[in-house]
Amino acid sequence: MAFTMQIDRFKFEDELRKGVSGKRVLITGAGKDGGLGQAFALSAGLNGAAMVGVHFHSSYEDGFDVVHALRQAGVNAFPVQADVTNLGDLWATRSYVIEQMGGLPPNLLICNSGLTEKGYSFGRALREIPDEPLAMRRARVRQHFIDNLQESRLVLDTKIDGFLAMTHLWAGEAVYHKEPLQLIYVSSRQAIDPGVSVPGYAVSNWAVLQLPKVLAVNLGQNAGLVTSSCILLPFVRTGMTDEYADNPKVFGRWQPRMLETHEAAKAFMQLLARPQTEVDRGLFELRREDPRKLEKRATGYARRTAGMERDRAFAILTL
Repeated sequence: MAFTMQIDRFKFEDELRKGVSGKRVLITGAGKDGGLGQAFALSAGLNGAAMVGVHFHSSYEDGFDVVHALRQAGVNAFPVQADVTNLGDLWATRSYVIEQMGGLPPNLLICNSGLTEKGYSFGRALREIPDEPLAMRRARVRQHFIDNLQESRLVLDTKIDGFLAMTHLWAGEAVYHKEPLQLIYVSSRQAIDPGVSVPGYAVSNWAVLQLPKVLAVNLGQNAGLVTSSCILLPFVRTGMTDEYADNPKVFGRWQPRMLETHEAAKAFMQLLARPQTEVDRGLFELRREDPRKLEKRATGYARRTAGMERDRAFAILTL
């Protein structure tokens, strides 16, 4: 697949550049053309990052295309191929990434790896086929059930295992090198409003929300060296969500329309531009809606969350 992004859309004003300027950035799941990870890689590289590592698993052609596009724009970018669920794979990339980054580990890690899920509802019967033998129908129902669970398991493995592995690998390197690290975990609006048909995707994105607090506890006295937060994105138009782009029933309860990747990237840059002490252990939900409705909802939300621990409250980002 050819590189299709319009890179000028990912160049932002100076106020948004400060979160990535001069940073050594590594983005997981950044190879797929038209994907969120690719948008984050372009945003970091085109807005002053010192180095950008573009991670991918199987999207070789797309991954090398985005690295080439960044290099053409004068960005110091390099590819990183690894399966985030394979610890041997990840450990093998450690020295390579550090070498590419001038002998130091990344100081901004964006955990974005993930898969989509077709979705299914428990208890819903498969569509009947006329004159289908009963034995054949039973076999088809059984296989459908197994396929659904396997898909959910793959989604869970990629998101949860992948994020945990990257967290432990690079947080450990940050402590060893005594270099500060900012971690951003990319989750989904479905983590807190899952709907009925995407169990693996919803559960894995909910689990991601627990990682900042768990990381802080595990780091102990070194917790001040690593900051982490989550961003919960609504539906964004990517290769994985294109089939839903014209179906408002899918995303209408969260947003009036499907967002574009450069819009999600802009909100992401707004988050990175905030002081790290302000975003540490925070959960940031992106919304796109009428400002008057948003103000009313935010006021009600502030009342409901009064007195909650900071790492459990949601802040709202808007476009």
